[in-house]
Amino acid sequence: MMWKCNYKRIVELFLVVLFMGGMTACNNDEDVFGPGEDVPSNPSIPSKPVSYYRPKTSLSQAQCNKVYQYLPAPGQFINETKTGGFTDKHTTQQAANTYAEERLAAGIWVSLGGFGGYVVVGFDHSIDNTGGYDFAIVGNSFNNSSEPGIVWVMQDENGDGMPNDTWYELRGCETGLPTTLQNYAVTYYKPTEPGQPVKWTDSQGQSGEIDYLKAYHQQDYYYPLWVESDSYTLTGTRLEAKNYDQSGKGSYWVLPTFDWGYADNFSNIDRVTPKSVDNRFKISDAMDSNGKAVSLDYIDFVKVQTGVNSKSGWLGEVSTEVVGFYDCSMK
Repeated sequence: MMWKCNYKRIVELFLVVLFMGGMTACNNDEDVFGPGEDVPSNPSIPSKPVSYYRPKTSLSQAQCNKVYQYLPAPGQFINETKTGGFTDKHTTQQAANTYAEERLAAGIWVSLGGFGGYVVVGFDHSIDNTGGYDFAIVGNSFNNSSEPGIVWVMQDENGDGMPNDTWYELRGCETGLPTTLQNYAVTYYKPTEPGQPVKWTDSQGQSGEIDYLKAYHQQDYYYPLWVESDSYTLTGTRLEAKNYDQSGKGSYWVLPTFDWGYADNFSNIDRVTPKSVDNRFKISDAMDSNGKAVSLDYIDFVKVQTGVNSKSGWLGEVSTEVVGFYDCSMK
């Protein structure tokens, strides 16, 4: 009798254990958790990158709709109140961003100054990687007057709507050449008094200056008024300068075309039409800092940066100008 009672109790306990084990297995397999419970991490399951892709809508615009940062190098059009369009109000970074944003919206050029000067723009939607030409940058180049700008792209990886993730340079015809320097840096120094050139030193141990062209641009300083420090450094990819004085007397300077891959460049390959000043770009040309191809399904931000450290006599510094940015699929 005692044995029969114990046997019955053993069977009951076995069924309880079996039932609880099944419940545990169900939770693991089905990921079922009670209200308010934290879902435990499982290192055996690889995490997938989160996409913050922003599709086009009926209200989307082809053109860029925001300037996130405008930081040119010193140049003859910086702070200039006539053709440059600056006023005495442009003394903060936000005011400078607004200046560039308003000019681009109106289809008016924005100068990036000497080497390394840049502008960062965004769109009201993500631009797709189609494998072909995805977006275009309007410049003001013409035959024998190309001032190439390096183009960078970024995807909003963290979804905060700001260009604070990873920049990827777009490959161009000069990529990988021994004359092309990556991580090249130039430090510019604020003049101690008005009407003076802007001196610079670079990461190669060289030095020079942005000339003050009194006959053409008479603003007190070519050094951005909203840069409060006595010096600032700009870093990027430097292309070999091709400009030269054809006259031999300093009167006729030529700025030859680069084959493809740069803004403000009179290329016969990536310009939209033979008469246009729109250079087209492929997201599929994106590469990392080691020159390795990077696969991006889409991008959200574009940066253009003056890619040459040179000057052309009375014409002044070689400076990339941009007039607009747009999504090719919408034009």
